[in-house]
Amino acid sequence: VMIGGATGRDGIGGATGSSKEHNETSLEKCSSEVQKGNALIERKLQRLFRNPACTKLIKKANDFGAGGVSVAVGELADGLDINLDAVPVKYQGLDGTELAISESQERMAVCIEAKDFEKFKEEAYKENLEAIKVADVTDTNRLVMKWRGETIVDMSRAFLDTNGVRQHQVVDVCENEYDEHPFDAVKSDLNTVLQDANVASQIGLAEMFDASIGKSTVLMPFGGKYQLTPEEGSVQKLPVHGMTNTCSVMTYGYDPKVSKYSPYLGASYSVVEALARVTALGADYKKCRLSNQEYFEHLGADAQKWGQPFEALLGLIDAQLAFETPSIGGKDSMSGTYKDIHVPPTVITFAVTTAKTDDIVSASFKNPGDYVYLVKHTPVKNNVPNYERLKENFETVHKLMQEKKIVAASTIKFGGLGATIAKMAFGSKVGVAINTEEDVYGFNLGSMIVEATESIQDEHLELIGILNDDSKIVLNDETVEIEDALKAWTKRYSEIYPMIVDEGKDTLETPLNDAEVPMSKVVVEKPKVIIPIFPGQNCEFDTTAKFERAGAEVKQIVFNNLTVENIQKSIETLADEISTAQILMIVGGFSSGDEPDGSGKFIANVLRNPKIAQAIDTMRANDGLILGICNGFQALIKSGLLPYGDIEKLDAENPTLFRNNINRHVSHIARTRITSNASPWLAGMKAGNVYSVAVSHGEGKFVASEEVLNKLIKNGQVATQYVNEKGVPTMDGKDNLNGSSMAIEGIFSEDGKIFGKMGHSERYEKGLFQNIAGNKDQDIFANGVRYFTHKQVK
Repeated sequence: VMIGGATGRDGIGGATGSSKEHNETSLEKCSSEVQKGNALIERKLQRLFRNPACTKLIKKANDFGAGGVSVAVGELADGLDINLDAVPVKYQGLDGTELAISESQERMAVCIEAKDFEKFKEEAYKENLEAIKVADVTDTNRLVMKWRGETIVDMSRAFLDTNGVRQHQVVDVCENEYDEHPFDAVKSDLNTVLQDANVASQIGLAEMFDASIGKSTVLMPFGGKYQLTPEEGSVQKLPVHGMTNTCSVMTYGYDPKVSKYSPYLGASYSVVEALARVTALGADYKKCRLSNQEYFEHLGADAQKWGQPFEALLGLIDAQLAFETPSIGGKDSMSGTYKDIHVPPTVITFAVTTAKTDDIVSASFKNPGDYVYLVKHTPVKNNVPNYERLKENFETVHKLMQEKKIVAASTIKFGGLGATIAKMAFGSKVGVAINTEEDVYGFNLGSMIVEATESIQDEHLELIGILNDDSKIVLNDETVEIEDALKAWTKRYSEIYPMIVDEGKDTLETPLNDAEVPMSKVVVEKPKVIIPIFPGQNCEFDTTAKFERAGAEVKQIVFNNLTVENIQKSIETLADEISTAQILMIVGGFSSGDEPDGSGKFIANVLRNPKIAQAIDTMRANDGLILGICNGFQALIKSGLLPYGDIEKLDAENPTLFRNNINRHVSHIARTRITSNASPWLAGMKAGNVYSVAVSHGEGKFVASEEVLNKLIKNGQVATQYVNEKGVPTMDGKDNLNGSSMAIEGIFSEDGKIFGKMGHSERYEKGLFQNIAGNKDQDIFANGVRYFTHKQVK
């Protein structure tokens, strides 16, 4: 059975394209080989595969990658009759070969019993997906494909299992000619090193990706008071329905200069770096499993070129055997050649393990007066890693972290010890004075810097400095102001991927509004929350968990738009559910992919449907509440429910949410202030309180006329505002990330019962955002439930 996206010509030749040499004609001739993704359908598939009623029917499953139907379906059983005419298509005109090998994305092939097909089809339909039978399993041990009544493929499984023709290759490992020795000392200064391509800040690029989705992020990518220190890897709570303190830890390792100098050492040190990063995060390297990505120039039949991946493979195996951490996966590509330009020999190691959230350590320096130690690694002969010393170092650091003596750690990478110290200092702008005989900018892969709360006497740790509060970085005889170092670090990519716009803009004076909000006249023991799920939304699981833990009954309604009839049925179902609910929740995401020109329009059109509008009026007449976050806020604004509380009042003067001033998506933790608490959603939260809330949006700039803004302030409808570290509303792009008028993050309807905001309050729970300062628990969901139960949520 195939589920998900339809098949097109995109991705035809992709598998072979990843292993061929390219030139200036590739842009036109090979553009169709690139698969076109469809995140909206991918989200539907994710939901389907989280459904036990679906997954318990599946015997085997394959996603669609290289080879398309021929592989994704062809690998599911030894004997298969595949009907290519049944494969759903994006457009007409595809021939049998194209249908068989297209790598169009966001499709799944699953093998189920014939008797379960109707049940499986029904579960797929519930998630707005079509399920199509495309093949029968047979006992012939042959892969057969039919198109338009003809058999176009008929192959023995025994032949397929041989991998076809066997090939042999002569390999010649020879010394590399390389004029830059990566192990030599670097003579430079801190501000120059911080602008190196592999050292310079990439925050502007990283924040274009959503780092907080899924309510699982233990460490944001950049930590400290100012969110400027890069973390060592990805740490995510396991996505289970209940609370857990178990998290996954994933890191990577790769140094292009070392790899070009010696593919053997490059691969070895990729393992060293990945495991060092794991250790720096507080996890146990001994429990890691690895995956490796290799990427080399087009090899052809050249024995010397083949020597590079052969050499790298030996280095990789040596490191894995030494650490006793095996690989369990990998991916290869041999197409890194454009005419006479080649990628450096590349083996990237990814390490993954699990840990407890309480044991995770972040990278930014914490407290003046703490001690800074170098955990040193000195290679053995010919710069080969000293594996025994590394294992001792890693075990010592892990033990001290378990004892809570080490509170910050970072591995030494590009830019050496100096760059590492600077980046650890940036996060909270803590001063540091370092005095060491080590080459400050030299090669130190496998070494790390740690911050300890007390003096430690251990042969593996060398005391090299103490933290202070004088806003300077001192590296032996070199002294640099932290702010000057920051400017150097952020300079290189700032025009391409800006970190801040509107810097230095004014602060604002907005009066606080403290109000007493009465409980609902309608008392309900278990309030009913309706969450409609429109294509592209992705915050329903996080939000559901928040409401259920507060004592509500939550019902998710997938809006099915596969056909006109399905749309009509979805509207009727949604209207019936809303009319009997206490709370309507419009969650965040990327409705219809945020295109064209504006988010939330599809949802707003549904909300304006007469049946839905009538159901909302019925719910509101019974003291019903409405909450919209991010995409949901956009929909409430575009429907007229905000700020007027009435769809009929929507007019040309209605506020809107526009593209961020920084002209890109932002993923950050923003400080927001409760400006008015005149709403059940903010009851008990004192006006003036500041919360650190996750934001993730490309169109979050609140825009309104001066007349409307003044009216919102006068009525106490400005709920929350972006503020600086002093808690003052600001137009400075450092804190007002999207450039919202009057620094507005959220507003109420006049009666306070409809609340819309950009910040994702649902994305926090205990153990998350550990490297971010501030009060992160803005539990508006418990307030919404308590409004109806009249009981304090535990």
